[in-house]
Amino acid sequence: MRLNPNILLPLLLGLPVPDQAQQKNVLLIVVDDLKPVLGCYGSETILTPNMDRLATEGVLFQNNYCQKAVSGPSRSSLLTGKRPDHIQVWNMSSLIRDVNPDIITLPQYFKNNGYETAGIGKVFDPRNVDSGHDAISWTIPYTANWKLPLAEGYEDILFGSYQSQAVRDSVAYYYDRAADLGLTGSAAEDYVKDHVKPSVESAPVPDDAYREGAFANEAIRLLNEFSGGTKPFFLAVGFKKPHLPFVAPQKYWDMYNREEMPLANFQSKALYSPECAFHNSEELRGYTDIPDFSRFSNYEEAILDADQQKELIHGYYACTSYIDALVGKVLDELDRLDMRKNTIVLLFGDHGWHLGDHGLWGKHTNFEQATRAPLIISAPGYSTIPTSWAITEFLDIYPTTCELANLPVPSDLDGRSLVPNLADPVSPGKEFAVSQYSRDSLNGYTIRTGRYRYTEWFANGYRSFDP
Repeated sequence: MRLNPNILLPLLLGLPVPDQAQQKNVLLIVVDDLKPVLGCYGSETILTPNMDRLATEGVLFQNNYCQKAVSGPSRSSLLTGKRPDHIQVWNMSSLIRDVNPDIITLPQYFKNNGYETAGIGKVFDPRNVDSGHDAISWTIPYTANWKLPLAEGYEDILFGSYQSQAVRDSVAYYYDRAADLGLTGSAAEDYVKDHVKPSVESAPVPDDAYREGAFANEAIRLLNEFSGGTKPFFLAVGFKKPHLPFVAPQKYWDMYNREEMPLANFQSKALYSPECAFHNSEELRGYTDIPDFSRFSNYEEAILDADQQKELIHGYYACTSYIDALVGKVLDELDRLDMRKNTIVLLFGDHGWHLGDHGLWGKHTNFEQATRAPLIISAPGYSTIPTSWAITEFLDIYPTTCELANLPVPSDLDGRSLVPNLADPVSPGKEFAVSQYSRDSLNGYTIRTGRYRYTEWFANGYRSFDP
């Protein structure tokens, strides 16, 4: 029998034992590729009323940075409280537990302390964990995304992403072409994908015609299940938009006028910057409606024209408003069940995203637009002053969540608790944040203070934080 330290320690000290029913719950919401272009972060164009509302109920961190601007390493670092160099997860193929078999993840730590734990959608990057989404982290077994039900009549989602009739017609056409060429099975499917993979889609469908809507429905179902239980819960919900492709129900596209989409002011390479600081926007160039970078003789020629930039930004904004609506549904259910007053809510992206600045699309750099990401924390009993300008890192989420839940903070974490900033948002934070990115045979490390960013690239083999 394993004794809960929160019960054992008070007994040993002769103190009152905390009421298990009053232990704080945790709702952790991670939004893929979400950059701080929200209303609460000062955007005058995007519509995100639910995230804005959450920011008024807690503290918004203006200067928050990821450890590496790519999903797998960023999430692995965040959910273990360790820098990428410590856990040696630098890419999308290394499994966290191949190198760190005994590491305790954030949800696992709460599980070990008597919590019901569950994950929905993209919490870890699936390429860095086992088929159970790091099965040891959850008391409720993880359900694969494709097993969650979509809206009736929309179960046949194309390539996991598309629902529009236009895409269905194109897929049917190219399958016919594949048959004419004698292609069958996976060869035919690959042929179709080579011709039908649009970067954007607007379809007149319900919210749960796409996976993200199914994630919200599952979160609501689990909240209702937890409301009748006797244990506190740790629920992690991972929404996959606004990750490419930018697909969302049409009503979210209709919220915007495409001509009003703001283009990046500076779309050239930064002067005197090394080539390794940039990339060819490969993440975007893989879509069939985007010009292949290899067609162009130089970087400047490859910059997308204004109309296509506006279409992509329109798509990013539509997807962000779509996720905002789903976040609102989950938070509304938390309120309806009268659990909000005892639940810590954390909402964040996993890194930033380039929307044409420096001519870049995607993440995968050490620039501000890729490394800075939103972080909002709303916790019972703490400040609702909306903004902290302290320098923070995703590493800080693990110790912060533990302290807010009155759990001992593990001593081996690389981050620091942000509870002092929640108690007093004007209190200073750390001196700087550290992010990193690898390109070819080089490792780039970037230090961000409140005023400056300094980036240096080193030959492969150099690591800044030796275990």
